[in-house]
Amino acid sequence: MQLVQKKQKAVAHKRNFGEWMFDAVVFAICLLIFLSIVYPLYFVVIASISNSTLVSTGQVTIFPKDISFFGYSEIFKDQRIWTGYGNTILYTVLGTAVNLLFTLPAAYVLSRQEFRARRFIMFAFVVTLFFGGGLIPTYLLMKDLHLLNTMWVFILPFSVNVYNLIIARSFFESSIPKELYEAAAMDGCSHFRYFGSVVLPLSKAIVSVIGLYYLVAHWNDFFTGLIYIRSNDLQPLQIVLRDILLSNQVFSQGAGSGGAAGGYAQQYADQVKYGVIIVSTLPILLVYPFLQKYFDKGVMIGSVKG
Repeated sequence: MQLVQKKQKAVAHKRNFGEWMFDAVVFAICLLIFLSIVYPLYFVVIASISNSTLVSTGQVTIFPKDISFFGYSEIFKDQRIWTGYGNTILYTVLGTAVNLLFTLPAAYVLSRQEFRARRFIMFAFVVTLFFGGGLIPTYLLMKDLHLLNTMWVFILPFSVNVYNLIIARSFFESSIPKELYEAAAMDGCSHFRYFGSVVLPLSKAIVSVIGLYYLVAHWNDFFTGLIYIRSNDLQPLQIVLRDILLSNQVFSQGAGSGGAAGGYAQQYADQVKYGVIIVSTLPILLVYPFLQKYFDKGVMIGSVKG
């Protein structure tokens, strides 16, 4: 009997040791993945306030050296940066609101089985994922719609993203019980009221995820401003930052007015480059933590069928 107990303890000890080793290996792998993701972001931050010569020679690795905020001062003293920030915030907020206004009701309608045309309409949406008119026909269409060089070119032509529409429709089909509508309909509730009073309050996860997708897309929208906008007063932040970066590269290559000013700009060229990255990504990084609790749940919609 004592021999059996000793063997069981040895097996339990071996199993516990094996589990401990497995947990240690998993932790080490996750730590390496975490560092591989975080360190580049951290390096951009310290490089943006370090001497560019030390950065280019590899002397800046963990801590900033010869701290200077020249890059940020060069960026923010350009008045265009504030115009670009204002435009991008307007396009992002208004565009995301319009996107949700069109995407969520469309997804709800396409999720209702009693809507007979839903398969044909969904097929028409999916076709646009694989086939497009191309840049020149799209540009001519924007011109005919009188959207060129207006703020509405950032908002109206891209009101619905088909990928987000499919995610929202899958959520409404799989996560909203059909019995809810039957109970609401017995009390005289219409589809409009049911959607606004029942479906949306139960769909915070998917609304947050799709809203985040749309928000990031609008914030990073570079191509629309480059192709369809000519007025500097309507340019988004990404185009303004591009112009600042290109101007800085000219100085870093020795062009421009020359002299001490040109050499000074050349010396701190990398600071401006890294500063541009921080300025363009910081607002999104600040918004994400508030939506992260919904993101994990909402992004898995439709992945598990039970």
